[in-house]
Amino acid sequence: MTFSHFLADDLQSKQQILDLISLAKTIKNSPADFASALAGKSVAMIFEKPSLRTHVSFDIGIAKLGGHALYLGQQNGKLGERERVSDYAKNLSCYADAIVARVFDHQSIVGLAEHASVPVINALCDLYHPCQALADFVTISEKFDDLSEVKVAYIGDANNVSNSLMLMAATLGVAFTLVTPTGCGPSAAMIDKVKTIASHSGAIFTHTTDMDALGSQDVIYTDTWVSMGNEDDQDKDNVLATFMPYQVNHQLMANTGASVVMHCQPAHLEEEITTALFDDEKYSVVFQQAENRMWAQNAVLVTLLGA
Repeated sequence: MTFSHFLADDLQSKQQILDLISLAKTIKNSPADFASALAGKSVAMIFEKPSLRTHVSFDIGIAKLGGHALYLGQQNGKLGERERVSDYAKNLSCYADAIVARVFDHQSIVGLAEHASVPVINALCDLYHPCQALADFVTISEKFDDLSEVKVAYIGDANNVSNSLMLMAATLGVAFTLVTPTGCGPSAAMIDKVKTIASHSGAIFTHTTDMDALGSQDVIYTDTWVSMGNEDDQDKDNVLATFMPYQVNHQLMANTGASVVMHCQPAHLEEEITTALFDDEKYSVVFQQAENRMWAQNAVLVTLLGA
């Protein structure tokens, strides 16, 4: 079964996600076999937001596949302001073989996909971060042989990363626990979407505000408490007071029995995660995650564009 875009985590089937995970690992283990997979192909990369891992992993990843990446940064302004999103999509489709977009508003992604005649890949928006989630499950699959037996907990502020993780976990049948402070959870619509998918896949999904309800876990995941672009909108002292009981540290790893800690970066050390745990090579796979962004995205590109 094929798909024409990679926009959100609930738009792929379990088998499609498993196939992408498998392909990512194959490309990672034998990159020379894919050195011409995108030969003659060009990818336009729209970036409304700052980026390190996303920009570098796509740019270098496309080069490793024999393709060409073109960076379109903030100098072009927010999508839809200088010119319509539909016009942007149609123009880029005249030149590029695919569009990668890292944007503020999910509707920009929807608009690009609706009007482009080439595949569109969501490299982050306000609702989803599917490339991150795919890379994370590639990483988890490298640590655990059977994803269906893995228990994953995300702790902190509900955001685009946690949305993508819990949607992909539900699709794959992975047990997922979301722990957030009161009032900091996902939307009711997002919870309903996850529960609906989980009811079909058999996944166990739990949302709680109680850290003591975590129980046994295999993987602990956290992210910054203040999302990119929202730094000036939040009182940091209040944020720290609210979230500090949800810090991920060695004691939490001991309490849950988890053997892996994950963070999509950039990390605010000594806030959502301690420096000691972030740097602890026994538990931390944060740089393995970062590397797997490239391989996961390459799997998506090869699936959408490869011969």
